Amino acid sequence: MNEKQLKYFEKLLNQRLEELLGQADATVNDMTDQKESFPDPTDRASMESDRNFTLRIRDRERKLIAKIKEALERIEDGTFGLCESCGEEIGAKRLEARPVTTLCIDCKTKQEASERARGE
Repeated sequence: MNEKQLKYFEKLLNQRLEELLGQADATVNDMTDQKESFPDPTDRASMESDRNFTLRIRDRERKLIAKIKEALERIEDGTFGLCESCGEEIGAKRLEARPVTTLCIDCKTKQEASERARGE
């Protein structure tokens, strides 16, 4: 992978990281600022359901943040864009679609087939 491509992915990953961290901060602020009291149990249940949904989304985003940080570390140490399984370069289209990936499409396909065979 050339320097121009690495800079592109580094910028892309940093932008996504900033966006996710901003959303996480906004969620924390919203949840700590909310002092709403709902006398109606249905309204309260609806609010709690929405809050739980938001927390599940933020948990998934927390995991993505960790993957983005790992991808940025791989850019720094020169292993970004290399499959951790076979050592071959990961295709540019795959990295464009999922810049945090660590497996080339062939290895990922094999991994998913193996998981399906085990019933995971």
